[in-house]
Amino acid sequence: MNAPDPGPSRVCVTRTLPDAGMRELETLPGPVDVHHGDGPPSRAELLDAVAGASGLVTLLTESVDEELLTAAGPDLRVVANCAVGYDNIDVDAAARRGVVVTNTPDVLDEATADLAVTLMLAASRRVVEADRYLRAGNQWIWDPRLFLGLDLSAGATVGIVGLGRIGLAVARRANAFGMRLAAHRISESCRAEADALGVTEVPLPTLLSSSDVVTLHCPLTPRTHHLIGAAELDAMPSHAVLVNTARGPVVDEAALVDALERGAIGAAALDVFEHEPRVHPRLLELDNVIAVPHIASAGHATRDAMATLAVRNVAAVLAGRPPLTPVRERSSCHS
Repeated sequence: MNAPDPGPSRVCVTRTLPDAGMRELETLPGPVDVHHGDGPPSRAELLDAVAGASGLVTLLTESVDEELLTAAGPDLRVVANCAVGYDNIDVDAAARRGVVVTNTPDVLDEATADLAVTLMLAASRRVVEADRYLRAGNQWIWDPRLFLGLDLSAGATVGIVGLGRIGLAVARRANAFGMRLAAHRISESCRAEADALGVTEVPLPTLLSSSDVVTLHCPLTPRTHHLIGAAELDAMPSHAVLVNTARGPVVDEAALVDALERGAIGAAALDVFEHEPRVHPRLLELDNVIAVPHIASAGHATRDAMATLAVRNVAAVLAGRPPLTPVRERSSCHS
């Protein structure tokens, strides 16, 4: 007797995707369950939703760990993370179960680099601080000393921590401004272009002590957790700007608050936070801090491309084809 047909594969999606991603979901042959709430599903909702799913599309807000993989059951074949980072997924646990994990690299490199440079410029020239000053109704007249900032095009040095695809995109932009370029850890597949741009590879202590702007583009791993702490912040020049569009826990946030309050560094511009979505309350009290809610990839075309790629990864695996962007087979040239 033949075994009963199990039916088409079911895909669970943890959040409403951008429009292009939602349209791509319509091409999947089986049922699709999408969480349509204002925010991510609760843990209980997520554990219930994944039961029996063959594919799972997640965002960085969902923790895909042993508990969730167990709740999904043996039918789960692919987890597609709609992000370039995948620190929210226990990749080893997934591999032990034969579950493919994918991410969305490449498609968000330029958008993230755009925001990193935007933050770099805004913090260096005190744009947000000046905007708040004007909106508060302060009386003012042109003054040669009003809101003086850092001239990036006057030979300032940008230090890029983690020069992979996104770091390289930042280097191209900084080079156009006439900035000197230094980097800690240049990915081999990015080295040729980095050399052509004049990037100097230096140890982290040298980068920190010699850079006017330090911009972070390394993945979050046990090795990079709190990579920038009190000692590293104290090593930076007192006028230096720290930019983080990577992952929040790369920076010891309490140490950063202390360094900013003491004047150990000049400013910080942050797209990500250590305990996201919570932000250290003292950060928000400081005039020399720019804080935005994880919007580095928030361009219409970029978010559409991310969502579409995530769904296509699911479709490929469920159809028995190789995934488009499996995390274990990607080049080391990453953000």
